[in-house]
Order: sequence, then structure tokens, then C-alpha cells
Amino acid sequence: MLRDIIVHLDGGHEDEIRLEHALAIAAAERAHLTGLYTNQLPELTVMVPMDGGAAAIQVLSELEDRARQDGDVIAERLAEKLSGLEVPSEFRRLDDTLGGLLAQVVDQARCADLFVTTRPYGKAGASLWSGLVEAVLFGSGRALLLVPPGRHLQGPINTVLVPWNGSREAARALREGLSFIARADRTVVLVADPPAGEAPGAKVKRHLAHHGVTAEVATAESRGRPVAAAILEEARRLTADLVVMGGYGHTRFREQVFGGVTRDMLTASDRPILLAH
Repeated sequence: MLRDIIVHLDGGHEDEIRLEHALAIAAAERAHLTGLYTNQLPELTVMVPMDGGAAAIQVLSELEDRARQDGDVIAERLAEKLSGLEVPSEFRRLDDTLGGLLAQVVDQARCADLFVTTRPYGKAGASLWSGLVEAVLFGSGRALLLVPPGRHLQGPINTVLVPWNGSREAARALREGLSFIARADRTVVLVADPPAGEAPGAKVKRHLAHHGVTAEVATAESRGRPVAAAILEEARRLTADLVVMGGYGHTRFREQVFGGVTRDMLTASDRPILLAH
């Protein structure tokens, strides 16, 4: 059950696309929609000589003032857009440097059911906000709906693909995705490279049946390809409207970064992804 949805806004051309997807979900779930505008302020990232410090601070102050003024224009436009939606909605604005924004967005996302933003990688990906996706996934405890760049809403979510490997992350994603799965006409559980002698997906199929969902189970062999390639191949074969999957990562230099399958999916997927950690 989704009752509180946040959609990320930054004033760019992807805002309209993110809003399309978030609005459709909010309307179907009768949820409250919050548009969260992140206005990035400049920061001094290099050491400044003593004799140039005052001048540098003055320049930084002027740049910050300009960023806030530009943000005022964008915020007014976005707030007007949110006010005209046919679902309960509100507009929130955050002004900070990148590091501060990430922390604040994570804090906001913790008190929501779903965070909607753009898939972060790939040639057309919103690389500026890749750190935001990582921060929310690993820091908020909430699910993300990641929309491929440039992919306008195609219609309702009728077919859901659930890549399943029995992990904690996959289980978490399944739970977070139940609202979408329950509304879908078709749910397919995909097991890649299943172990010999097992009934792949039997447990999760039985679990979904207890939720009134009649799921199908499919298997795929990676055959030396990246697992993400097998998942995307199945998603295209099914014309899946949504992929529900666990988000995997590991720690590096005290930061959480994506594992291989997750990063591959966030680079190449042409389908929206419901991601949970």
C-alpha cells in the first residue's frame, strides 16, 4: 500500500517525465504526492591562498546568490505545476551544496513509501544525481522507482518482472513491490542460472499466491553474459512495464557503491525499475 510518494525535481527536462510516472502511481494508489526540488548551491572545493581568500569568498557568495535566484524562478514554476495536479500534493524545496542535499533527501525519503527519480547511468543518464540514487537506496530504507531517461509514461503497469535469487535484497524488493504486483495483470518471477535439481521460484510463487497473485516462473541461462543482459532480454520478451529487483552494493572508502548486476541494470534498462535494498 502506497500512501506517500516523493518525486525528485531539479528543474531539468526530466522533471516532466518523472512527474508523469509519479502522478500515475499516486492516482492509482490514491496517494499523496510530494515534489521535492533540489537546488544545488556552489561550494569551494579547492584550497585558496591567504591573499586570495577574501576575493574567493566574495565570488562564492555571488554565485550562491545567483543559484538561489535561479532556484526561485524554477521553484515558482514547479510549485504551480504541483498545485494543478489532480491528486493531493505539495511542493518542497531544498537549497544546499551537493553533500548537504544528499543528506536532506535521504531524511525526506525515510518518511515516504516510494521515491521516484531518473535511472542514473548510461549515455543519457542523469549522472549528476547518481550519488543521490545511491544515498537514498542505501540510506533511506525505502524503495526507489527509477525511470529510464527520456521514457515517457507508456500506460498502466500491466506486466511485472521479478528477478529472484532468494537474497535478502530480492525479498525486500518483492515486499516493496507488492502494490504494483497486486495491480498487475501478469507477474513473472525470473530465476537466472537456477541450480540443478531445484524447483526454481517455487517458494516465492507460493508466497505471492497467499497475496492473491498467480505468478508465473521463468528461467534464464546467462551463458557467459552479464546476468543483467538475461534480465533485460526477458523484460523485452514479456514487454514488462516494471522490473522489481533488489539493489546490491558493497562498501568502498566508507561509501556504499552498486554491485555489478545493479549497476548494469541502472546503465542499460529501458524499463522502469523498482529497486530496494
